[in-house]
Amino acid sequence: MGSGSFDRKFGAGLVRELPAAPAVYLFKDGDGNVLYAGKAKNVRKRIQGYRSAGRRKAHRKMSRLVRVASSLEIRVQGSERDALLLENELIRTLRPRFNVDGAFSFLYPAIGTGADERRALLCFTTHVDAFTPLDLRWHGSFRSRPRALAAFEDLVALLDFAGHREPVPRRADVARPRGSRLAGYRRIEPLVPALERFLRGESAELLAELAACLLERPAARRAAAEVEERLHRLAGFFAADARRLRHALDAAGRSGSFVAQEERDALFLAHADRLR
Repeated sequence: MGSGSFDRKFGAGLVRELPAAPAVYLFKDGDGNVLYAGKAKNVRKRIQGYRSAGRRKAHRKMSRLVRVASSLEIRVQGSERDALLLENELIRTLRPRFNVDGAFSFLYPAIGTGADERRALLCFTTHVDAFTPLDLRWHGSFRSRPRALAAFEDLVALLDFAGHREPVPRRADVARPRGSRLAGYRRIEPLVPALERFLRGESAELLAELAACLLERPAARRAAAEVEERLHRLAGFFAADARRLRHALDAAGRSGSFVAQEERDALFLAHADRLR
C-alpha cells in the first residue's frame, strides 16, 4: 500500500511521535469498532512496519489492515506484560474480526471426573455447564484441544484394559454437546485417586500405577507397544498442560484445578514470569 497512503490516513508524523515503548495498538473501522488488537514491545518500530508494508505475502495482513481501517489508536503500557494482558482482554471481550490467536477461548476443553451409579466417569468437553447435573470435578481448561483430546482418548484406551467400560445411559437433564465425550467404568476404583491427581497436575504417579496394573492384563501385554506409546503421550500432556496449569493456579493462589475458558489465557499471562 505504501507509506504515502498510510500517512494520508493516519498522519504523516504518527510514527515519529510514537515512543519506543510497550503498547497495544487498535485498528478501527469508520464506526469506531476494533478490527484488530495487537501488542508491541516497541510500538514505534511495530507501527513503522505497517507504514512500510509492501506487496510481499508476509505483509498482506498488514497491508489489508491499513487499507480497510479508518483510524489507529495507541495505548502505551508500562511493560510488555501489561501490554500482553491488555491485548488478551481486548481480544477476549471485543473479538476483533482480524484477530485469530486467542479469540477462541470457548474452544478450550476441560476433562471431568466423577461417579454415577457406582461407575467412575470420565468426560471431555468444551461445554462444562452442559454436564452440571453429573456433579463432575473439572480439570482445565486446557489451551491445546488436540493434546487434551489425545490425552482423554489415551486414558480411555488404557482404562479399557484396566477395567470394564459400561455405556452411560443418556439422561434428559444432561445434554451432550457435539464433540463431547463421556465414558463410564467399573473396577477402576484403585486408580481413581491417582487419576485425579494426574489431571490436577499434582503427580504423574498414575502412569506407574497404570503400567503396573496393565502388566497383569494379557490383552495389555499383547498390545505392549500401543500401551507404551499412550503412556508416553500422557507423560507429555502432564508436563505441557496439567502441570503448567497447576503452577499457574498456585502462582495465583487459587485452589482447585479448574479455570474458566475465558480466564485461562489471562491467568497464564499474569504469572508468566513465575512459570518459566
